[in-house]
Amino acid sequence: MEKNQYLEMFIDESTEHLQAMNDHLLKLETTPDDFSIINEVFRSAHTLKGMSATMGYEDLASLTHQMENVLDAIRNDKLTASSELLDVVFEAVDDLEAMVNDIAEGGEGKRDVQLVVAKLVKLEKGEGVDEVAATKELEKIDGNEAHVYDDFELTVLTQSKEQGFYAYQLDISLREDVILKAARVFMVFEVLEQVGEVIKSTPTVDQLEEENFDLTFSVTIVTKETEQDVHARVMKVSEIDQINITTINTDEQKYVQENSSNNEEKNTEKDKETSSTEVNNDKQVHEEKVTPSANKTIRVNIERLDSLMNLFEELVIDRGRLEQISKDLKSSELTETVEHMSRISGDLQNIILNMRMVPVEQVFNRFPRMVRGLAKDLNKKVNLDIIGAETELDRTVIDEIGDPLVHLLRNSMDHGVETPENRLKIGKPEESNITLKAYHSGNHVFIEVSDDGAGINREKVLQKAVSSGVVSEENGTSLTDKQVYELLFSSGLSTADEISDVSGRGVGLDVVKNKIESLGGNVSVNSTPNEGTIFSIQLPLTLSIISVMLVEVQAEIYAVPLSSIIETAIIKKEDIMAAHNQKVIDFRGSVVPLLNLTDFFDVPTTKEEDEYLSIVIVRKGEKMAALVVNSFIGQQEIVLKSLGKYLTNAFAISGATILGNGQVALIIDCNALIK
Repeated sequence: MEKNQYLEMFIDESTEHLQAMNDHLLKLETTPDDFSIINEVFRSAHTLKGMSATMGYEDLASLTHQMENVLDAIRNDKLTASSELLDVVFEAVDDLEAMVNDIAEGGEGKRDVQLVVAKLVKLEKGEGVDEVAATKELEKIDGNEAHVYDDFELTVLTQSKEQGFYAYQLDISLREDVILKAARVFMVFEVLEQVGEVIKSTPTVDQLEEENFDLTFSVTIVTKETEQDVHARVMKVSEIDQINITTINTDEQKYVQENSSNNEEKNTEKDKETSSTEVNNDKQVHEEKVTPSANKTIRVNIERLDSLMNLFEELVIDRGRLEQISKDLKSSELTETVEHMSRISGDLQNIILNMRMVPVEQVFNRFPRMVRGLAKDLNKKVNLDIIGAETELDRTVIDEIGDPLVHLLRNSMDHGVETPENRLKIGKPEESNITLKAYHSGNHVFIEVSDDGAGINREKVLQKAVSSGVVSEENGTSLTDKQVYELLFSSGLSTADEISDVSGRGVGLDVVKNKIESLGGNVSVNSTPNEGTIFSIQLPLTLSIISVMLVEVQAEIYAVPLSSIIETAIIKKEDIMAAHNQKVIDFRGSVVPLLNLTDFFDVPTTKEEDEYLSIVIVRKGEKMAALVVNSFIGQQEIVLKSLGKYLTNAFAISGATILGNGQVALIIDCNALIK
């Protein structure tokens, strides 16, 4: 079989099966007696095992097979799907994901999974979860994996034990300031050969001699000396930092080695059965008939969609050019044809944009596992509620929002919600709720991360902002609560060396803000003490084709994104006032700063100012500004083009576009202007 021919399909389908396993395992944790969920997990594992074996990824197939045995024991009522047991299964899924990622990056999916295999084997044998957690002979110590022994080595270890010898694994760490690593290793081996016989080393002796290792290595020996004696003698070698000695359980090693082959034989017949029929002890037979639905979808490489989008962007530019020509020639037939072409290209634009739209579920899917793990680490009880996962965003935006959402969720987990004990003290349920919500509104998608935790402490934030120089003490007292909360997004507000509500709230939030604004969106925060906090992200549906207002600034043309515009207006010169050395106007009861784009962009003056000024009112969050222009040209859909790597520092310019007459117009970044 030509592996490369099916590789992309294998990676896509494997990723889907792993995500399905994650989702169903999380559901299984809350409803451990639901056999339909167990069957779904088993089916995904079974399919993944078959695909991996067919493609020749034996390590992947072997681990999936071992996990399948545990799942089979759960559905046959031999094991209970407790949270602790599922911790081990999740660990196996993490390893499977790492192996699939390695294959996606061009590797062979190899990974040392002896530790998790040993745990799965113990679970299948019916040993308690506590015993599994206490497994020492295969634990990672100082970054070293436990040894994997072949038949000969295992025979030597077994026979040595029968003759009264001890078998030890020594995990040895050298000091960071060690000068000659290979020399120290040689001295260690010399000492060990005086007390017993070296059976195996990791890395190999050749690698150790070539210093092809970090600061740690492992050695297996058989000896009649005690652990304490071996430890004392090896520690006499200078520049050794630490030694961990583990007694090797040869019975366990044999079981791990033999179990895989035995189970493969046992399951040959089992694999022939369809996974839609599930038999449970003392329970009725569960039968599920899966009727294949007609497949109405095909997989398309995203690069092809990108190419299609680039071609269409060129078409939009030519469409604008034709519209300009038809206006100049005033030909009714040409105008009619161009109008028809515009309608058709508009429909084509909607279809292409919809093809690129991806449900935010693709990003949201990874968060339940993250929240579960973090809640265990923080000793908190947290329920994550996901709403609107079917909401769609352009693929380019989807690729970028994962990290900001991770920041916000970790922030809510770590510093938003309280510990169960503290929640009970103030009359709240011990389990806190974090909600991740997405919804459409106009040409934007909103994503909210909210919690029912302690809220933000205004005084702590203000105190920290003043001490960090973000705001003056005088100005701080006049700020509203919401304005104080917005200070959390300021760069340099928090320091990592002081662990407090404020430090946690500030770390990374300026990074979140910068990332969201680079996507043409904005982020805001609101909070109610003792009730919780809401972070709200506003994002454009797409980044490549946007609606703008074209304006003239002297002899040049600029584009202002419609998403930033509140309205346009004409004002008299006499309406301009001054406040704090800044020109301002009164706009519907609000004082709005006035910015003359001729001066700001240093455009050569070709037109004299008259009594009336044309202004564009733009907004970023609750802040506004009035941009003075010479005239309005009108609304138009334009293609957003990057300025390239040589003009990355052009302030307040987010890109450029080509107009119908071939002229280049710069696109104004209103967020940067207001900031």
